[in-house]
Amino acid sequence: MDPLSLFGLFAVSAMLLCYALEHRSHWFILAFAGACALGSIYGFLQGAWPFGLVEAIWAGVALRRWMLTSRALRPDRG
Repeated sequence: MDPLSLFGLFAVSAMLLCYALEHRSHWFILAFAGACALGSIYGFLQGAWPFGLVEAIWAGVALRRWMLTSRALRPDRG
């Protein structure tokens, strides 16, 4: 297996693991966003730009979800 395929396998495996563990901590949502970004990079490096584009969008969606979840978990400062 070449290094690019190993990188892709790592990215997709990390996405799956983080998605499965999201209910345990909001930090897994952030990790999922990072794994989606890695998947996006993999897609573009592989030449599958539609995959790279969709994964970049998923990374943005997950990052926004993490920000909203983090804000909801913060104690009220008022």
